[in-house]
Amino acid sequence: MKKTRLIFVVFALLLGLLWAFRAPLKQLAYDQLTRDMFVAGDSDSFDPGPLPGSAFPGVNATWQGRQIRLLDEFAGPSGTLLVAARSVAWCPFCMRQLVQLQAHKAAYDAAGIALVAITYDDPEVQRAFAAQWGIEYPILHDVDTLTFRTLGILNRDYQPGDAAYGIPYPGMLVIDPAGKVVGKLFLEDYSVRVDAGAALEFARAALAAPPGR
Repeated sequence: MKKTRLIFVVFALLLGLLWAFRAPLKQLAYDQLTRDMFVAGDSDSFDPGPLPGSAFPGVNATWQGRQIRLLDEFAGPSGTLLVAARSVAWCPFCMRQLVQLQAHKAAYDAAGIALVAITYDDPEVQRAFAAQWGIEYPILHDVDTLTFRTLGILNRDYQPGDAAYGIPYPGMLVIDPAGKVVGKLFLEDYSVRVDAGAALEFARAALAAPPGR
């Protein structure tokens, strides 16, 4: 009887410790999972989204309780990098990517390129993520999958009713000050993303290219 009680007490203590350290353990697991996720460039043929040279069609999104249709209010003097991410609630690759972009924000600002992200997450989830990680650039909420459908990047592996319905194929669009898409970075493997520094160099080159290239 005493042995059974001791086992129960030890088990309860272990559960208590796991509960107390659940956040650090979860973060440790995320760090391990995303350790090798960044690459130096877009090396595959996966290429959803608007064609380079086409007009950016805008978004159907919300931010801070307001409807957003154009990115003009966020745009940098040299252009904008729009980052489509799966989720800041459950996708560790998306979370780490957006945190890494924040760490490079000063370099983007110096280049005159604005950062804007968009996910399907509820706005309160986005605000909590931004507050936790000090994200200073806007994270837009896609309304009813309309933005991702319009851009041609809605992930078709999920159907209405699925928990992940509404996520995009993760990637980046480079938009010039005239509202033209001048470059994009999409990788078929959702667990791999182009490094923030490499994405900045890609965006700078795309924005500096002569029209039509």
